[in-house]
Amino acid sequence: MRHFLSTLDWSRAELQALLDDARALKGGALGNELAGKTIGLLFFNPSLRTRTSFEIGARQLGGAAVVLEPGKGAWPIAFEPGLVMDGDEEEHISEVARVLSRYCELIGVRSFPKFVDWSADREDRVVNAVAKYASVPVINLETITHPCQELALMLALEEHLGTTDGKKFLLTWTYHPKPLNTAVANSALIIAAKFGFDVTLLCPNEEYRLDERYMSAAQASVAENGRTLTVTHDIDAAYRGAHIVYAKSWGALPYFGRWADEKPMRERARNFMVDEEKMALTGGGLFSHCLPVRRNVKVTDAVLDSAACIAIDEAANRLHVQKAVMRALLKP
Repeated sequence: MRHFLSTLDWSRAELQALLDDARALKGGALGNELAGKTIGLLFFNPSLRTRTSFEIGARQLGGAAVVLEPGKGAWPIAFEPGLVMDGDEEEHISEVARVLSRYCELIGVRSFPKFVDWSADREDRVVNAVAKYASVPVINLETITHPCQELALMLALEEHLGTTDGKKFLLTWTYHPKPLNTAVANSALIIAAKFGFDVTLLCPNEEYRLDERYMSAAQASVAENGRTLTVTHDIDAAYRGAHIVYAKSWGALPYFGRWADEKPMRERARNFMVDEEKMALTGGGLFSHCLPVRRNVKVTDAVLDSAACIAIDEAANRLHVQKAVMRALLKP
């Protein structure tokens, strides 16, 4: 049995096989791998694209999806081992995962960090606890990484760029009034490095560097592919010649849980918003974002509504890569 928790656990060849299958599904190929089967979707956080694409994808593969929202329509769940459960939680994940494994052939988990202590959040305890106790494959629907989003992005890039090897991928921090999860940024860094891009990480200062686990993994991948990983705070240099500009906002890890202290630094970096002037430096590069996106805060209307923007293509691909992942995990 294999889980889909992080693309760090999957080789480029294995990920390419998923993308090829997603492309076939997008082209009209049919599958019935979920006929008579169910995926249980545990959503601890809101969702639009992830929930919709998994529910529809399961149906298109002949199966069904059951959505559970712990603390709302489902009992609150505890995760810590050895916990004296005298608080608000009514169930422990050891029972939840094992029971769902009796009902479902797949389990999906969406659980964001608590944004208090990065040393704890980086352990990804929720999805890893589900995987520990489940006896069926588990899919990460976004925790501190977002592997399904990675696949949708890479499928869109292959569709628009053809080969990705040797192209320049710019992952740029962009302003947001709130500190956000690093999940999509971590994932974009990983997948771009795995697929042969020369990767540039643009952020306001060193305090916005991503977790060293992902920086090191990206460095290892670009070295394996004979490419480069560059971290810069120079906006013009970063944009110049980029084939794809991928924008995301995230909170600075050294300020994790102390967001009032980080806020002045974040406010000084409003100039990182993606606009036409910056995109002109790419010389015809593409733009994308995972969505949802705040218009004229993260990126201007002009960029989002331009022909260079492939964010909707990326979002549409979520349906097809989701189906490919489910099919792959259900293979005997």
